[in-house]
Amino acid sequence: MATRVCLEVGARRCFASALDWPGWCRSGKGEDEALATLAGYSARYASVAAGARIPLARDAATFEVVERVEGNATTDFGAPAIVAASERQPVDATEARRLATLVQACWATLRRAADAAPAELRKGPRGGGRDRDAIVDHVYDAEAAYFRKLGLRLPKSTPAERRTALAARLTEPWDEASAPEGTWPLRYAVRRVGWHALDHAWEIEDRS
Repeated sequence: MATRVCLEVGARRCFASALDWPGWCRSGKGEDEALATLAGYSARYASVAAGARIPLARDAATFEVVERVEGNATTDFGAPAIVAASERQPVDATEARRLATLVQACWATLRRAADAAPAELRKGPRGGGRDRDAIVDHVYDAEAAYFRKLGLRLPKSTPAERRTALAARLTEPWDEASAPEGTWPLRYAVRRVGWHALDHAWEIEDRS
C-alpha cells in the first residue's frame, strides 16, 4: 500500500509528511520537491522505524497524497504548523502505543547522532548553524513548549522527566470530543515532535 502523505503548502515552502510515520517529514520549495526529498529520506527513516521494531515497507516511498492544507508563516519559516483533517480522527490505545514508540525511536536517533558527533559542527554555507550541544538544548526547549500543547504541566522538570511525561501522554488514546480545548490532536503532536527530533538528528549527522 502507498504511504499516506499530507502536503502543507505555504507561500515559499511545502512540507510533505507521512501521516502514519511520525518524524518522516521533509520540505521543499514546492510539492514536487517536498515529495522527492521525502522519498530521498526513506532509507534514513527506515533505520528509525527498525529501531522501533516497526519496519517500513520496501515500497514505502510510493506516496498517496491524501490531503493538502494551506500553510502559514510558520510553514515558510521552516516548521510544519497546520493540523490535517485526518489528524483529528480518534486514536485507540494500540495505535497510540505504536505512534509513541516511533517518537521514542526519533529521540533515540537524536541521542545517537549527538553522541557520535564532535562538539563543534561544520558551519552552513553562510557560516551559520548551531553546534551540537546547542542543537540538543534547542530540541529540549521546544519540547518544554510542547507540554502546554498537550495539556501537561511539569514545573522545574529535567529534559528526561519531560520526555518521560511526553511519552506517557502520547501512549494515551485520543478523541477530540474529550480533549482539552486548545491542545494538539495526538496525530499532529507525534508528527511535530518526531519531525523536530529527526530534523535535528539528521542535521547533526550531515554537519559532523
